[in-house]
Amino acid sequence: MNYFVDQTFADGYVLLAEDSMVQAKKLKRFFDTRNIKAVVCKNGQDALEQAKKEKPELIISDVMMPVMDGYEFCSKVKSEPSITDVPFILLTSLGDPMDIIRGLQAGADNFITKPYEESYLMSRISYLIANRHVRRMGSGDMSIEIVFQNQKFEINSDKKQILDLLLSVYEAAISRNEELINTQRRLEKLNEDLKEANQELEAFTRTVSHDLRSPLSGIIGLVELLMEDFATSLDKEAFPFLEAILHSSQNMQQLINDLLSFSRSGSLEISPHEIDLTEMVKNIVADLTNLTYRHDCEITIDEGMKINADPKLFRVLMNNLIENSLKYSQNKENPHIHIGHEESDGQTVFFVKDNGTGFDMDKADNLFRPFIRLHDQTQYDGTGVGLSTVKRIVDRHGGQIWFDSKPGQGTTFYFSI
Repeated sequence: MNYFVDQTFADGYVLLAEDSMVQAKKLKRFFDTRNIKAVVCKNGQDALEQAKKEKPELIISDVMMPVMDGYEFCSKVKSEPSITDVPFILLTSLGDPMDIIRGLQAGADNFITKPYEESYLMSRISYLIANRHVRRMGSGDMSIEIVFQNQKFEINSDKKQILDLLLSVYEAAISRNEELINTQRRLEKLNEDLKEANQELEAFTRTVSHDLRSPLSGIIGLVELLMEDFATSLDKEAFPFLEAILHSSQNMQQLINDLLSFSRSGSLEISPHEIDLTEMVKNIVADLTNLTYRHDCEITIDEGMKINADPKLFRVLMNNLIENSLKYSQNKENPHIHIGHEESDGQTVFFVKDNGTGFDMDKADNLFRPFIRLHDQTQYDGTGVGLSTVKRIVDRHGGQIWFDSKPGQGTTFYFSI
């Protein structure tokens, strides 16, 4: 504090108009720690009556309050002869440019923007107290007409009051601009760090996946040789162990492939053009049913499906969705899958629908995150990476993906781009 402030508040007090309990306590504590008496009122009307009853040395008022807001309170203080010279500070977020005009019209001496630093609040108080004896020097009461946002406003304030108010607004704007610039710099640095980390992670994934593939392929090949070429010489009890090794190795191989696919889906350049999605789906279904899944599954594919997208990435997307449907429909007596499209609000929505196992929607919040699985590994093989890859591909095409499912009644995945 300084000499002027100490002398002013030796016998006087600060009047606070604030309806927020938290903000009121914060301001009260601010003055209590400086041995300055402060009286808190919950609205402008109560504060005005208090000011008339006992003249304060300073008024600090919030803008948004019930009964009487800060602008009206300030205007009434400045029109009351007995308290018109009391310095008046408005607390505001300055979210609307009209706040400045309203403050000038009300005759406020200063703005303090929320949130504020206590040191800044103290400097504003010190300045107003130290300069109040020259407040009326030079011009006396005056009326200024200004045009703002194509509207005319009449301001009744002295020159120094207007200058102080505008300078406080300018100072707050400069401070906020500096904060924004610093925040932008931090964000740019974080963004660069994130890009670098992603590149390193993707490079690591590719390298590790490549390095793991060779020895894993060797393990799978050797186990298959043992089971085929040495079937007669091996003890029958050894076969379950070899089958377990082969199954685990194949699962790991699938995980590596899925991780590579996931990594590539985020780094490959997108080259979109029109795709005959119907033809692509027919080829995927033929490959999957010939190699892995049941031939008796009834599969309906809509004709005439077209989409403007990257062919390589979209083949990965459709392969994952169709394979999921086939996998979770295998235990159904009459499995049925429908790959189609429909119009919704002028947009084409594609879907892959099955009547398979389904899942509880309440447990599916993180379904598109890597390694999240809603079914036990012993029931259905999988790595939990496929749907994450699908989501990333849809995101990269600026689209949306969602789902609907019920346990035992199947699942439908929808997407649009």
